[in-house]
Amino acid sequence: MLAPPAVTLRTTTLLVAGTLSAPLAFSSQPLERFRDVTKAAGITFVHDQRPTPEKHMSETFGSGVAWIDFDNDGYQDLYFVNGAPGSSNVLYRNNGDGTFTDVTARAGLAMADPRHGHKTGVAVGDFDNDGYADIYVGAFGPNALFRNNGDGTFTDVTARAGVAGGAAEWTSSVGFFDFDRDGRLDIYVTNYLDVSYDDNPYCGFKREGFRTYCSPTIFDGVADRLFRNNGDGTFTDVSVKAGIANPAGKGLGVTFCDVDDDGLVDIYVANDLVRNFLYRNNGDGTFRDIAYAAGVGFGGDGKPQAGMGTDCGDVDGDGRPDLYVTNFSEELNALYVNRGRGLFEDATIRLGLRSGYGPLGFGTKLFDMDNDGDLDIHVVNGHIVDNIELYGTGVTYRMKDLLYENVGGRFVDVSARSGAALLVDRVGRGQAVADFDNDGHLDIVISNLGGPAVLLKGTGVQAGNWLSIRAAGRKSNPHGLGARVTVETPAGRQVREINNVASYLSANDLRLHVGLGTARTATRVEIRWPSGQVQTLTNVAANQVLTITEP
Repeated sequence: MLAPPAVTLRTTTLLVAGTLSAPLAFSSQPLERFRDVTKAAGITFVHDQRPTPEKHMSETFGSGVAWIDFDNDGYQDLYFVNGAPGSSNVLYRNNGDGTFTDVTARAGLAMADPRHGHKTGVAVGDFDNDGYADIYVGAFGPNALFRNNGDGTFTDVTARAGVAGGAAEWTSSVGFFDFDRDGRLDIYVTNYLDVSYDDNPYCGFKREGFRTYCSPTIFDGVADRLFRNNGDGTFTDVSVKAGIANPAGKGLGVTFCDVDDDGLVDIYVANDLVRNFLYRNNGDGTFRDIAYAAGVGFGGDGKPQAGMGTDCGDVDGDGRPDLYVTNFSEELNALYVNRGRGLFEDATIRLGLRSGYGPLGFGTKLFDMDNDGDLDIHVVNGHIVDNIELYGTGVTYRMKDLLYENVGGRFVDVSARSGAALLVDRVGRGQAVADFDNDGHLDIVISNLGGPAVLLKGTGVQAGNWLSIRAAGRKSNPHGLGARVTVETPAGRQVREINNVASYLSANDLRLHVGLGTARTATRVEIRWPSGQVQTLTNVAANQVLTITEP
């Protein structure tokens, strides 16, 4: 059993964030950066893939996983979405001592009704502003919205809320965000292909055992959906009016960030073998797709890639959010560096990310694994085709993770020397990051296709100081999603946004984690709330979890 974390928990009505400090020394020696604590934590979830000889594409999809503090005790709980129709999702309560307890039955979150088909993505956010985080789950079939009752139970409010989506739509990643800055969280639904269980062509060699899963190129795409929160427990589908209903999309991943620093949250969608979308928020309830002009729709060769997971964050320290997308095997995972004025540079090769070419990437996160004040990258991998070895391509079905350390704005692949937990072959899909034991070191949870989940604890080896910020909006949405945080130390500054929507099908910690390096104090912290209010705090002590309440 893990020891309870020694950490300061404090509440303040001011605003805080982390900072850049003198960088920690880079180590070329092997380090156990993450340790597999799945068994010790009591996590026994196994994803139910239920593959069939007919090779339905939905069997390859996998499912997401979400970090959610559903009982507001300060510790992040875990919610695993399951796969096959009739399988049960699982909610684990964090006991605060390094272990988890399955509370699914009491919570009412199994979602085992087979009408949902394969269950896929998950989002976490407080849509009704009652102070408790709610859950939205995507599926191949109707989606579901669960309201947190505040007593450890949830109620399915999908019908009243009007957010089921199409009865036969194949939803992938989903997310809460406040696109119109009215203080209420809206829902973005990424949809994939126009297929059905009955529409399942034969693909692959017509030899025993060689039937394979089909390419998405033979199916049409399906438009995404945007549900605007009406503030009375209901939502309105504004997809067409908002300009995001593009039927050419085959969306798998989605993330939100303010790419042009105008105070409005923009949308980036990773599409599968069609160009990606970058929807710029016009501030009047509509969006304009600027992917072509921005240079983030295609790979470096000018061709669309098979986008899976995505995230945004400032990787080079210039104060502008950059975009990262995981892609198919023998395609580079793409890093688009924000150059300002609506332009991005594909800096994948220049910044040292060549090793992403071989694996097939899914879940990913930009996060500060060593608390040195910059963003590192983790990617989970796994192929789509379970019999890919029969085709003699040299590509395997199970794959190892990728872990990149940010060293001065360039990336070094440290996957092979970061501990045994990262040397395991898996069929990775969903992935999410949080500090589950509040020790100041970020942890990773992975949902594997047809296999057991994995919980990787950050060991904190050679790690710096940190701040964890739980934003409590009043005029803004309750968790401050979309707020921009600037943190300064004598060594420089960091700019971060509060956003838990990233990776693939998954939801991350709603709190903002910032590494401070060797600095024990953040000299200045500024938060720009979605409401437009700006708060500033000076001389903030490191190594604490802070709740910051908007005036």
